[in-house]
Amino acid sequence: ALANLHFAEEEMDAFTHQFQGILEYIAKLSEVDVSGVEPTSHVSLAQDFDKYLFREDEVQGSLPVEESLANAPEPGHGHFKVPKVL
Repeated sequence: ALANLHFAEEEMDAFTHQFQGILEYIAKLSEVDVSGVEPTSHVSLAQDFDKYLFREDEVQGSLPVEESLANAPEPGHGHFKVPKVL
């Protein structure tokens, strides 16, 4: 109950099978010899570093405020009104 998740009985078989597959994949990964590989913090940045960090900014349009708030349960004055957290 680490995550305190509750599932219906019919979901348990599917999740058990999927989780077993994940564990098998992790076991396979632990067999890979990475002794000659230098550690990185972001796998995708190891290649094409400049492409991801130094791309040009692109101006893109956004939704009008009225359209953004159209489905909000309780829109505020031009913003989403949410319950207090603290």
